[in-house]
Amino acid sequence: MAGSVAQRDAAGKIEDGHLNNSLGSPVQAEVYFPRLIVPFCGHIKGGMRPGKKVLVMGIVDLNPESFDISLTCGDSEDPPADVAIELKAIFPDRQFLRNSCVSGEWGEEQSSLPYFPFIPDQPFKVEILCEHPRFRIFVDGHQLFDFYHRIEKLSAIDTIKINGDLQLTKLG
Repeated sequence: MAGSVAQRDAAGKIEDGHLNNSLGSPVQAEVYFPRLIVPFCGHIKGGMRPGKKVLVMGIVDLNPESFDISLTCGDSEDPPADVAIELKAIFPDRQFLRNSCVSGEWGEEQSSLPYFPFIPDQPFKVEILCEHPRFRIFVDGHQLFDFYHRIEKLSAIDTIKINGDLQLTKLG
């Protein structure tokens, strides 16, 4: 189910390992996130595959330096997990960089952008859509760029990490 979003019930309870939607009926979450606290690390159920989308909604801090969103193959620190895609918003330079790290080697960083989409103290929505040859990145509904896969086994991409000068409001 591409684009499914997990919601907690009014009390924020999780029952039987399933999240409850607002009507109280169980919802099988595609992406399960216990708490929206930065720095954040969460599991993507079943890993990525063509047609699957990861949604990150938040609010940029008032005086931001940077924030990053990474999709990784697990959360190992030693050896470090492969990074399928790292998106890094750098506010002083108005850059939105992307790169990957495979077997400890960072690839060629991409930086070209039609415009810088983030505004301090304002909400945003980032969607990372997995397609067969690439990730498509949308910000606030506008396609910003493509990033071609550097990791062959998409299902191994099963972790999302978010860090930096932002507050998370919703993930799915």
